[in-house]
Amino acid sequence: MQTTAIWERQTVKLNIQELAQAGVTKVVIESVDLSLYIAHASVGGEERVIADRQGKVLKTRNLLEMQRALRKQIDCEFFLRQRSAYDEMVGHAHRAADNCMELPLGREPLPEWLN
Repeated sequence: MQTTAIWERQTVKLNIQELAQAGVTKVVIESVDLSLYIAHASVGGEERVIADRQGKVLKTRNLLEMQRALRKQIDCEFFLRQRSAYDEMVGHAHRAADNCMELPLGREPLPEWLN
């Protein structure tokens, strides 16, 4: 319970309506599970979780749906972040290095046929 409270204090949420005025330099859409995505915005070198209009963490089950929602609000570089659980799955000890990959999704708006 105490760990959750500490995490909530350290995590600064950024409301989706505030993205355009916040000085966001990049957006990272993180694949949390097989088909669950959350987004982070980089502001002043610090990552902030993007929240929906009700203040809850913005979550989607579709990468394109997340991009559509965010690209309506802001024009910046987008990335997809994927963390690998391979070491965990094969029983290797936890490594100090982060086992994550970021793929560029670009800066261009989505094609009309995807909107």
